Amino acid sequence: MKLTIKSVVLGLSLLLANGSVTHAQDYGRGFEAVKRGDFVTALREWRPLAEQGDADAQHSLGVMYENGEGVTQDYREAAKWYLLAALQGNASAQNNLGVLFGNGEGVTQDYDKAVRLYRLSAEQGNASAQNNLGGMYKRGEGVTQDYDEAVRLYRLAAAQGFAKAQFNLGWMYREGEGVTQDYDEAVRLYRLAAAQGNSNAQGSLGMMYENGEGVIQDYDEAVRWYRLSAEQGNASAQYNLGEMYVNGEDYDEAVRWYRLAALQGNVDAQFNLGVLYQMGEGVTQDYREAAKWYRLAAEQGNAGAQSNLGEMYGNGEGVTQDYDEAVRLFRLSAEQGNAGAPKYLGEMYASGKGVTQNNLYAHMWFNVAESIGNVTAMENRGIIAGKMTAADISKAEDLARECVSKNYKGC
Repeated sequence: MKLTIKSVVLGLSLLLANGSVTHAQDYGRGFEAVKRGDFVTALREWRPLAEQGDADAQHSLGVMYENGEGVTQDYREAAKWYLLAALQGNASAQNNLGVLFGNGEGVTQDYDKAVRLYRLSAEQGNASAQNNLGGMYKRGEGVTQDYDEAVRLYRLAAAQGFAKAQFNLGWMYREGEGVTQDYDEAVRLYRLAAAQGNSNAQGSLGMMYENGEGVIQDYDEAVRWYRLSAEQGNASAQYNLGEMYVNGEDYDEAVRWYRLAALQGNVDAQFNLGVLYQMGEGVTQDYREAAKWYRLAAEQGNAGAQSNLGEMYGNGEGVTQDYDEAVRLFRLSAEQGNAGAPKYLGEMYASGKGVTQNNLYAHMWFNVAESIGNVTAMENRGIIAGKMTAADISKAEDLARECVSKNYKGC
């Protein structure tokens, strides 16, 4: 949580209200320094106050250590100062210390403690804590998952104008979690958050316009909102904007946005970037680069990337040909229900590449591929069936049914 002028002003006003004029003056000098970006001076003014037990100064020191402003970033030191302030009932410090426990930064990760601290802060009306506690109920971290309670807490924070809560409450309305699904209400809440610059809300508004949910479908408006979010570095919006450019057949621009998202680890963008490099769309065709992006996506479990990378290993495109690796990747993909991977596995068993040649298993995998919707597997199955007895075909069909019933695991 970044140190904000608002939080510092609040601390200053409380000091004045309590008549701590000298402390307020010292705190005020620190505040003026923060406005100038002079965190070294702020630290000099606030540390003595913090060491004397001033909760607001302790909280402010915690923020500086958490963010590495005027000091070397040190989550343990941040936690120490937050704790001192939290024990005095400082709501912002309670919330911030809860964040550290939730993330395991400077302290051992502990959802129960995070929840307890969020609750103490939320009960004082801290909007950020209300939002954070709502998130714990939504995910079931440190508490029993409870969408109704998540909605209640998000609503409290959203009513205070807290943009993250407005977005989160909008998401609950879009998905119908804890509330009756209501696209109109989702759009209303997304707009409130988007107007404050919340990139997630901007990206979500883009999605609503793209899909015509709660608004009249409008691709131009979708692009506008995706772009606002993407320009803030939102990886999902960057990916979605890339998709819009692909649909408009502007592959150069699609590559640009996919790359930005892919560099942030967006798995769908990594996969699509691999496809564009493999096909030579928007970039010079480059199998090595395609394999690189497929690998990154495959390591995150993307079934399409696993299948495509397996095919590249099978063909020796962009990588050294390796049938064993191809089979391994095809299996990973097939276990997720990818329609292409079972066909490739059938071909590997039919040819004995990466596995011992086995017509029965080749037939089985072609059957599985067809059951998922791969129509080209039917012809291959017919070819392999011509080399099998009726008994073997029957056994292969039984194995295929068993494989499907096991959700393609351990076939």
